Amino acid sequence: MNTTIGLKLKELLINWGFSEQYASLTKSAIIVLLILILAFIAYFVTNKILFRIVRKLVQKTKYTWDDIIFQQKVFKRLSHLVPAIIIYYFAEIGLADFPETASLVQSVTYIYMIFASMLVLDAFLDALHSAYLTLSISQERPIKGYIQSVKIIIYAFGIIFILSVILGKSPLKLFASLGAVAAILILVFKDTILGFVSGIQLSANQMVKPGDWISMPSRNADGTVLEITLNTVKVQNWDKTISTIPTYALISESFQNWKGMEDSKGRRIKRSLYVDIKTVKFCDTEMLNRFKKIKLIRDYIEMKQENIAKYNIEKGIENDKASRRNLTNLGVFRIYIEKYLEQHPNIYPNIPPYTTMVRHLDPTEKGIPIQIYAFSKIQGWVEYEKVQADIFDHILAVISEFELSIFQNPTGDDFRQLTN
Repeated sequence: MNTTIGLKLKELLINWGFSEQYASLTKSAIIVLLILILAFIAYFVTNKILFRIVRKLVQKTKYTWDDIIFQQKVFKRLSHLVPAIIIYYFAEIGLADFPETASLVQSVTYIYMIFASMLVLDAFLDALHSAYLTLSISQERPIKGYIQSVKIIIYAFGIIFILSVILGKSPLKLFASLGAVAAILILVFKDTILGFVSGIQLSANQMVKPGDWISMPSRNADGTVLEITLNTVKVQNWDKTISTIPTYALISESFQNWKGMEDSKGRRIKRSLYVDIKTVKFCDTEMLNRFKKIKLIRDYIEMKQENIAKYNIEKGIENDKASRRNLTNLGVFRIYIEKYLEQHPNIYPNIPPYTTMVRHLDPTEKGIPIQIYAFSKIQGWVEYEKVQADIFDHILAVISEFELSIFQNPTGDDFRQLTN
């Protein structure tokens, strides 16, 4: 039928005085022009009229996924396929007298349709990812790495189909020939393959997700995870710099995730101060009477005095200074810190899962380390540091009341005093 129309148009042109050669050229030009006009009209109707209708329908629905698909321009990219399909199927009719040219036009149009289809699928995957981000589970299991992997596969298949058109070979033969270059592809896409496998492990084991605070000294990263992609993990450090870490490094290397601390609603305080060993001594009666004026430890001292006196009498060593038990100013000071932490409004009490304790560490050349181990109710960095600073400000100020002193290396002033 289409051939008949072409022949009739050619006959009409010949009757108008055209030579047969010019009649063929003119007929082809007219049909090609009509095809281009039809393609333009189809594109205009699809991109302008149908696009507006779809937009209104999407806005009226109560669902969000269709809005996301529309915003990602999936429908707009689909409109580019319509004129290409028209040109592809009518090119053979318009260029019937020029089969080689018709074949070339169809090949170019077919390549364009493959490329447009790749862009449509790309936009659809972006829309799928955006829709997934609206779900609460997206905070626990990011899928951006998987989306990128699927995109790579789509573009790989698209390139193979495009090459099959250019080379005039079956796509199956090209797929079969990939085995010969598999080793090269593995080398080229090594990081991508490792990132894909690592992304699966990170997601399956819930090791890290966007929004987590991680520390990775080997990569100079300490901050919030911004994004996990197929190849990289972006971390915004506390100094606002961005560290980019290979995804597979989170599997092969050690890192610290502070998510557990944030979920526990507490943040650990673990800091030591060094007490000068020379200031540690037994408490005499005068010291104990002075310590009893401190409300926090009054009951403790009275209870310990009673228990120690009873023990010394039972053992018959109440008059033996070397053998009898006695309180030390360091021990009383340690109990004072414990009582102080117990009544502190920003410190959790010593109840599981929180531990609060004050302990001695091994003596060093700098003195006896007294470590404070507790959990702050405040997690925010600035406020947390304020809580920690307030505690140690108080301890440093009150330690002299127990006739103890903090160890400090000698300074130039100390040596000058010795020479004077």
